[in-house]
Amino acid sequence: MGKSANITNQIRTLRFQHNEMTQQNLADLVGVTRQTINAIEQNKYPPSLEVAFKIAQVFDLPVTAVFQYQ
Repeated sequence: MGKSANITNQIRTLRFQHNEMTQQNLADLVGVTRQTINAIEQNKYPPSLEVAFKIAQVFDLPVTAVFQYQ
């Protein structure tokens, strides 16, 4: 599928702001693999709607504060 330029995210920044949460910690909370979080974070893979909502929920933010669509 290649790089998804349409959807960007703030996951790396949010992890850092939340006690430097690791990708693995976030993956465990969301119920996906660390590799999935890594791919989403690097904009290589757009998350499913469910995963996007779960990630936003972990940070107690609206989805639009975590993900941006251009």
